[in-house]
Amino acid sequence: MPFCLSAGLLSATVAANAFTLAWTHSVENIRWEEDWRVGERLELVAARIRGTGAGMEPPPGAQLRDGAWHYRPDVPPMQSLELTHSPHAAEYEICTGTECRPLSERLPGLPGDSVVKLGPCAASTAPGR
Repeated sequence: MPFCLSAGLLSATVAANAFTLAWTHSVENIRWEEDWRVGERLELVAARIRGTGAGMEPPPGAQLRDGAWHYRPDVPPMQSLELTHSPHAAEYEICTGTECRPLSERLPGLPGDSVVKLGPCAASTAPGR
């Protein structure tokens, strides 16, 4: 199932049933990554932290592999995510397959200080409908 991004009048559809949401912590400059599966809801299936810092300790049970702490967050499936796009912090990246692109490339014209909603596309907005 594809997922959709929207912010104000801007919208985009991504034809993928899974994605990685990545960002760099604004103070510690450490990369975080979350793997999501798209169905009727968004399901968080795995996460990684590529280092540690103040207030960024790996959760209990996390395993250090290939330079990152890997763990499975205990989060119920969600209808959508809201991501804050700001000129004061590095952009979120959305990765599908081997391609990672910042939010502003997925939503051209995205103004600073925006909230981007990400979630499964409604049946009426899915490609081919």
